[in-house]
Amino acid sequence: NISAILKEKNIEIVEPEVGELVTSFEMAGASLTFTWLNDELEEFWKKPTYTPGYKKGTVSLASGSSQSNSSQEEKKVISKGSSESHECAKNIVKIMQLMETNTAQRADEYGQLDSYAGDGDHGIGMARGAHAAATAAKQYLDAGAGAGSTLEAAADSWSDKAGGTSGIIWGIILREIGKEFGDSVKPSAHVVASAVARASAEVTKFGKAQIGDKTLVDVLIPFSQKLVSENGKTLPEAWRSASGVAASSAADTANLLPKIGRARPHAEKSLGHQDPGAASLAM
Repeated sequence: NISAILKEKNIEIVEPEVGELVTSFEMAGASLTFTWLNDELEEFWKKPTYTPGYKKGTVSLASGSSQSNSSQEEKKVISKGSSESHECAKNIVKIMQLMETNTAQRADEYGQLDSYAGDGDHGIGMARGAHAAATAAKQYLDAGAGAGSTLEAAADSWSDKAGGTSGIIWGIILREIGKEFGDSVKPSAHVVASAVARASAEVTKFGKAQIGDKTLVDVLIPFSQKLVSENGKTLPEAWRSASGVAASSAADTANLLPKIGRARPHAEKSLGHQDPGAASLAM
């Protein structure tokens, strides 16, 4: 009995919480978390609160607060893109829709890869993120947006709906590419390579992962570097060549042990299997 053990150790229990507090998709079992309180934190812990992720007690909402208007979605103003950029946005939507289809078809595969050393939800998260991104991209395209705004809308929806660290990272990737594209001109092969390099730099800055840590960075960096080195080739030629590097880099992660993230405590179990984030990024 946990309570008896704590009392034996002279540890006082202050208002324990039981519920679905930190969950993963299709999570089974239970977890126990301790938070150590001082006098100030204990006072705050006992107070009522109302947030999207955690509620306790009863909170009187002020009239006119954002909560009272929660049913009314904020309408975003979508700026028009140039004709060239809008044509590019059409291709972006096609790509996002293809990503949605392919990710849905391979969600079980990515979930299985994630189950060896993680919690098995990578496939579900990727499918949710890709679906949300494709839906948002189509909405912006229909409103006349350019390539940059379309990608940034996809990024926001992906990170909002996918959940997990990979959802945040995919949001970063799409958002940084969108910023580089802008809404004025059709991106050249050079601009695309520069955009992917920008995204790669932001991802490594955010997650601190390096080559060899067995994450999607093991694919993103080599892919970006190959894309940049193909300067002078057409975009389809450069992308095809860089994609080959991405696929081989993802396969190579099977020989690595994870050094960062949730998979690290169960590193040995992942040996012989590709990193799920690397595999999905290569796809």
